[in-house]
Formats: sequence, structure tokens, C-alpha cells
Amino acid sequence: MSYAKDALLEKLEQKTAQVAVLGLGYVGLPLAVVFAEAGFRVVGIDPDERKVETILRGESHIQDVPSATIKALVQTQKLQATSDFAAIQEADAVSICVPTPLRKTGDPDLSFILNATEHLARYIHPGMVIVLESTTYPGTTREILLPRLEQHNSLVVGENFFLAFSPERVDPGRTDWTTYNTPKVVGGITQACTEVASRWYQQALQTVVPVSSAEVAEMAKLLENTFRMINIGMVNEMAIMCDRLGIDVWEVIDAAATKPFGFMKFTPGPGLGGHCIPIDPLYLSWKLRALKYTARFIELASEINTNMPRYVVGKVQDALNEQGKALKGSAVLVLGAAYKADIDDLRESPALDVIGLLHQKGARVSYHDPYIPSLNHDGLDYQSVPDLMEAVRQADCVVIVTNHSSYNYTAILENAQLIVDTRNALGKLGKGHPKVIRL
Repeated sequence: MSYAKDALLEKLEQKTAQVAVLGLGYVGLPLAVVFAEAGFRVVGIDPDERKVETILRGESHIQDVPSATIKALVQTQKLQATSDFAAIQEADAVSICVPTPLRKTGDPDLSFILNATEHLARYIHPGMVIVLESTTYPGTTREILLPRLEQHNSLVVGENFFLAFSPERVDPGRTDWTTYNTPKVVGGITQACTEVASRWYQQALQTVVPVSSAEVAEMAKLLENTFRMINIGMVNEMAIMCDRLGIDVWEVIDAAATKPFGFMKFTPGPGLGGHCIPIDPLYLSWKLRALKYTARFIELASEINTNMPRYVVGKVQDALNEQGKALKGSAVLVLGAAYKADIDDLRESPALDVIGLLHQKGARVSYHDPYIPSLNHDGLDYQSVPDLMEAVRQADCVVIVTNHSSYNYTAILENAQLIVDTRNALGKLGKGHPKVIRL
């Protein structure tokens, strides 16, 4: 066993290691808090000065992390924040939690990972463990990070520094499964890397699951989200088929869900949203195209899911037509802008596409969301309507896109002229109701 490994393991187990978290978003800030609460001294590094200033004031910009928690950790100096990447030189353990979006062409955008790696390479030193948490395609840790880090200071992975991948599993808005108690998969470039990274995470997280390589850990994350994406695509297509057949898809799903084995319930909706499911599987299909293989399930499911906002707008147009109204010029109120219920996260939200398509077709579009006071989409600025029920009464059609629990659907149904319900938010109230069109 190497001296560097021994010394680092001792620091990790005694919690004297300095931890740095690169990226203070939905993944990085909760992780930094968990490490700090476990007793580590943590510095969060983010180029966004506003995030840094917010944290240093003892405030949280992430819904799942209470400001009181941030304030207490900052006051006890367990958590600090900075935009200066030079803070890495004092770190023994570094977690990279930066965004990995898609380009408009559908190709992976690794610019955030590359930028973080360049900063890290300037300050890397022997006796350091580095874990990439940003979702990406299999091979990124070994092919992108490793060569850039090894070329500095004659470092040798697995001997005097340790590199691993551990996929984030953050589901915003959940209180039952959190960063602390969601099992954490860890796969290193070498066995020693897996051991060191796992030992670090074991000091702060409830369950750590070591795997044989970084590639296994990277692929596991993509399998998790590809599974959901494909099943959502299947049930979205089931909704379209049931509509053609004149069958209530929601009743079909509920009936099928009574089977106690061999079935998992998924529900249709206006499209995919969030930081994982719409994006992660496409990282895998892109990687496979480079190997001259077409990931057919992924491509098909993506096509179906991507077209759901357009399908919803078609339902709105048909519903208005039945009332003798054109979509062009009609007042359409979109309820909910967040990508899922009871959170303030707009990332990849299908509401943005629904709003954009309605605008393109000439509708007078407005929206309401108790968590999102304003939004900008394709250069169009919107403010959440101040008086929800007045907006409901004035709308020619209300489109329920996000099923926030704070909405009084009984009152909305009573006051609306027409409702297109993409989430079955109205439930039994909407079934068979002359005002309601369900997905």
C-alpha cells in the first residue's frame, strides 16, 4: 500500500481532509452540506458570484437545502464558498458537480467538465482523491479527465492520486430519499481509486456501493435514466393510441397497476423535463453512434417524448375548435411551469415548449406557477399571473402542465371555460366532464 494512499485514508477517516466541491447547483450544494454536516471542512467553488455571495450570507438558493442549515454551517466554518479555483490547492478530496447539458444538435456539451478539469489540473497535487459526479457517457472519466490530470506533476493514478466516478442521484423535491440516504455507486479508475473514493463517501453517506470500474458507474447512471425515459415514452405512445381508440388511458394504467408483479406504473404527460431523464440517455446514444451502433429504443422513445408538447398543443387546438374558437387569438392559461410538481426547477420543462408552440400559433399565452414568478423562453418574457382565479375565468382554455399540490382543482374546474389536463390532475372530477379534455 502506498504512502499517499495510507496518508489520505487516515485524513478521510479522521475527517481532517479538506473537501472541495466544484459546482454549487442542485447536486453540488446538497453534497457539500452532507460532507460538512459529517464533520469535514468544505469549500464550495462556483464561478457564479451570486451563488457564492448567497451562501456566505447564510442563505440557500436550492429549494431542498434550508437556509438555516447553510447559516449554521457557515457560522461554524464547516462550509465556505468562493469563486476562486485556487482553493483547490488546499483540498485533499474534490467532487466535480457541474452541469452536462446537450447542445442544440443533441451532442453532449462537456464544456463544464473540461473547464473544471482545467482548473483542477492547475492545482492537483499528490495525495488527492477526485470524484466526478456529473452525468456523462461511459469512458469520460478515463478518456477525458485522466490524461489531463496525469500530465501534471508526474502524477500516477492509483498510486499518488485517486480518480473515480460516482453518479449523482438527486431528485429535487423529495424528502424520503436524499443525498444522505440514497445509495451511492462508486467506481474508480483502479481498484485503489475505488477503495479511496468509497472510504471518503462512507464517512458522510449512509450506503456506498463500490463497483469494478468508472465505466460501470457511468453506465449504471445511464441505465437508470434510460429505463425511465423509455418507459415514459412507451406510456406516452399508449396515451396516443388510447386516444385514437377512444379508450381512457388513465383507467387502463390504473387497471394494469393492480397486477402485483411484472408491472411498474408509469404515467403519460406533456413531455420530459428535469436535469437527467431528457438528457442522459442521449449521451449514451451519442457514444454508441461513434461505435457505429444505433440505440434504437433510446432514439424512438426520445422522438415520442420530444413530440408530446406538440401533441398537447394539438389537443388544445382541437378542444377550442369544438367550441367554435380558433387557437389563434384565444387566451390560453398554462398552469405550472416547473418540470414536476411542487418544485422551482425549470430545467428542460415541457411547459417551455408548450408555451412556445402556443405562442407560435398565435395564442395569447399566460402562465401561473406558485414556485416560478417569471420565465424567459426563446426571447419571450413571461410573468406568472398575479390573480390565478381571475386568469382562469378569463382564459378560453386552461392547460394543466404541472400538477402542483397547492392548486384548488375544484375551484379551477368550476371557473374555467375549458381545461386540457395533461397530468390527470383533476382525477375523478375531470373524467367525463364536458369542460375537460384529458391526455
